[in-house]
Amino acid sequence: MTTRQPPRFYGVTTYQDPLGRYSFRFPTDWLQFDLEGRDGIRVAPRSDDPETWFTAWVVPLEEPAVAEDLETLRAGVADGLARLAECKVESESEIVLGNLIRFERVFTFRDGEEVRKRKFWILYVDKWLIMLTWQGSSEEEFEYWLPMANYAFATFNIPEALWFATDRELFARRE
Repeated sequence: MTTRQPPRFYGVTTYQDPLGRYSFRFPTDWLQFDLEGRDGIRVAPRSDDPETWFTAWVVPLEEPAVAEDLETLRAGVADGLARLAECKVESESEIVLGNLIRFERVFTFRDGEEVRKRKFWILYVDKWLIMLTWQGSSEEEFEYWLPMANYAFATFNIPEALWFATDRELFARRE
């Protein structure tokens, strides 16, 4: 039995959203792809495994999200997960900082004949929904590359201007 060596960093690249709404870091040797139909990027560790990837994308909201929207947004997250075949949520958490709302879920689901595993952050940041997703083509691939994907999550950053936009005291003054 051969043991697969753990993944290694050979360098780090920073992705900066062209409009300055977020940034994150990822391994230099990962491949970069545009997200067709989305305002964002997909990075992947290997070209021969198109179902293992990390994505980041943004959608403008019609109205700024506020902490009081938590229950409604939570229900929307649950509805979305319920649409995935055989979805099993392994962990879930929510964080509310001022008016910044972040949902984190780790789950498996059936995609045709395969069982895939994902971790996502859905962030509501003022008038933006920012989505970060890590997916493994299988549970094994998810776990193998997870340290590198977690680095991308850990280095995710939003600019100071968006942090200020989620400040509840400043938001109250805008109204």
